[in-house]
Amino acid sequence: MWTFIIRRLIQSLIVVLGVTLITFVALQMSGDPTYLYVSERATEAEIQQTRVALGFDRPLHEQYLKFLGNLAQGDFGNSLSYKRPALEAVLEALPATIELTLFSMIMAIGLAIPLGVFAALYRGTSVDGSIMTMGMLGQSIPSFWLGIMMIMFFGLQLRWFPISGHVPFIMPLIQGNVVQAFSQLPQALYYLIMPSVAVGFYSLSRNARLVRSSMLEVLGQDYVRTARSKGIPEWAVVIRHALRNAWLPVVTLIGLEFGFLLGGVVVVEMVFSWPGIGRLVFNAINQRDIPVVQASVVILALVFISLNLIVDLIYAKIDPRVKL
Repeated sequence: MWTFIIRRLIQSLIVVLGVTLITFVALQMSGDPTYLYVSERATEAEIQQTRVALGFDRPLHEQYLKFLGNLAQGDFGNSLSYKRPALEAVLEALPATIELTLFSMIMAIGLAIPLGVFAALYRGTSVDGSIMTMGMLGQSIPSFWLGIMMIMFFGLQLRWFPISGHVPFIMPLIQGNVVQAFSQLPQALYYLIMPSVAVGFYSLSRNARLVRSSMLEVLGQDYVRTARSKGIPEWAVVIRHALRNAWLPVVTLIGLEFGFLLGGVVVVEMVFSWPGIGRLVFNAINQRDIPVVQASVVILALVFISLNLIVDLIYAKIDPRVKL
């Protein structure tokens, strides 16, 4: 077990180095970064002085090594827009994105499993056809378009849900204010409903189709027929025997999908004015706030790598046939 973890940590370090190298090269390809730190009226002498002071006149490999050294200390530089450490701005926006991603995943998984199971049990019926049609629609509709439609119908016309706003509940938990966090949870969920549906509808549709396919494969196995021949109730056969083995590919997808959702809610956060890391990155790209972009990319990469490691460990735990 520990050998596997150490090996994966070494692989993760290589991936992080690759991510930092890509972000560094992208910074160089975007032009001389010195002009981001000087005013438009700066003279050539002032520009050169700033270039030397920031180290942009050094060879690229020296700049990259300095960048890695600062990264190891958690120093991404100061944000050009917010005039404070870039990492501080990213970590401040990250909890809002985690809230949106978590609620979207809970919705997607909680509905996908029963829908997929029912579609498999009633294969070829109208129930199966309706669920699979919903799955095709969910994988075809862009999340930003779905968000706009929900804003127009449920927000502006029916006025059931707010079209923007955010009530934090993860940040109070991090700060140790458990009572405040749970007191704000109902209102936070009220603001989360429409954005999370827009983010998670695609995942819900794909997961339902995956659960259906896995269940159909498992229901035809010999051990399921044996369980039925012993007189075990159908619900026990489905839950204890079939679903437990059909769940294995879904676990892998869930871990990867959480990472993708965490970095892929940029458009939805812009549509709903959600104060998360996606909106922060979008504004940073428009304003060429390179330190914030770099900090966001590295933090999301670390989260994604950690999730992959956790999923591998869970997968090995629930399936004894898997050898680490």
